[in-house]
Amino acid sequence: MRLRKVQRAEMAGSHANRCSITSSCRGSHPTHRLPPIPLSAQQRLRGIIAPEVAEEQVADIFVRINSTGVQLNQSDFILTLMSVFWEDGRRQLEEMCRLARVVPGPGSKAPPFNYLFQPEPDRLLRASVAFGFRRARLVAVYNVLRGKDVDTGVIDLAKREEQFARLKIAQEATLDLTHWEGFLKSVWDTGYWSAAVISSQTALVYSYAFYLLGRKTFAVPEPELRRLIGRWFFASSLTSRYTSSPESRMEQDLNLLRDQTSAQAFADALNTAMSADLTNDYWVTTLPAAMETSSARNPQRCSYLAAQILLKAPVLFSDSPVSSLLDPALKLQKSALEWHHLFPRAWLESQGVTERTRINQQANLALVEWPDNLRIGDQPPAEYVPKLRQRFSDDSWTAMHRLNALPLGWANLPYEVFLQRRRELMAAVIRQGYESL
Repeated sequence: MRLRKVQRAEMAGSHANRCSITSSCRGSHPTHRLPPIPLSAQQRLRGIIAPEVAEEQVADIFVRINSTGVQLNQSDFILTLMSVFWEDGRRQLEEMCRLARVVPGPGSKAPPFNYLFQPEPDRLLRASVAFGFRRARLVAVYNVLRGKDVDTGVIDLAKREEQFARLKIAQEATLDLTHWEGFLKSVWDTGYWSAAVISSQTALVYSYAFYLLGRKTFAVPEPELRRLIGRWFFASSLTSRYTSSPESRMEQDLNLLRDQTSAQAFADALNTAMSADLTNDYWVTTLPAAMETSSARNPQRCSYLAAQILLKAPVLFSDSPVSSLLDPALKLQKSALEWHHLFPRAWLESQGVTERTRINQQANLALVEWPDNLRIGDQPPAEYVPKLRQRFSDDSWTAMHRLNALPLGWANLPYEVFLQRRRELMAAVIRQGYESL
């Protein structure tokens, strides 16, 4: 079989060649696995991707090439096509992602490095595809890039060149550092300051695609665009818009723009979609109910922290703002902030509350500076709160409670009553932060 011959010939090449099927090389391969098949011999791989080769055979060879045994997805297929037909484009994509992780040295040019979004190549590929092709389903874009006719299934080489030219234009915009920085600023301005508070990278990817569409296609003025995309990202993250069937949901969102041509129409489409999700019922009923969770990483907690940064909230029992101690550029030996159980675990257990899911409820946690957390220990709030109260004026105490979503007198409430009241107040803080954008 021709495929086996090509595979054997490629495997005979140097094992030192770079991995090019997976999104990045992950160290050396165990001896019991076949070495990766390099894609540097482009002429032979062009034979594999040739029109007469059935798609089943193409898929099979890709799986064989992937010596790590990880199942390939559609982005891997497109990245492989890029390796064969536009290798420079793939290298540019990978270099952008690499530099996004590298702290620049003194005097270096403005880099893509940031603490917020350090994507893999397949993530930025999705942004380029959504922007350039107005599509989110990569399986369709894969066939388009191959030049495959939807009706006949025939590969048209001229169409392939045309579609790759389209991808090149889209990727150029995606990798443009001016666009990259503008998008990151729009997210930064919403209070999402680091990857630690990002619950969905997919929301980042698709928000970047909308930023590119707004800037390049609909000519939305930059200040207005940043505010709009910031709100879109905040809303998308909070509601987990792209968590379930993200490609389908993004296809629906792109369809909102199908017949739109103006900057105002673009803004109206996104604002209408956000308003449909973030109704008063959502803020008052749905969001507090969603916050009844003990998950350590969830979109509601991330949005709550972002809202606290937006509203310049002080750390609980402190005059320091949350923003100053959540700055990702801070390099401390010990974290400045710790999650504190407002009703300590040991005390709750002594009162008969033993389920971890009840003890670790999101509403029972608040960020405090670690010396305070250490000092509080296992004391019940009815004991430690009056001691800490002496450090604050009436106005400071009231403001600190409001921005930390705590009802006055909470230390004396029954635990379950406290949890319900605090969920409602946390939802109100998130709403206030969002509406300030």
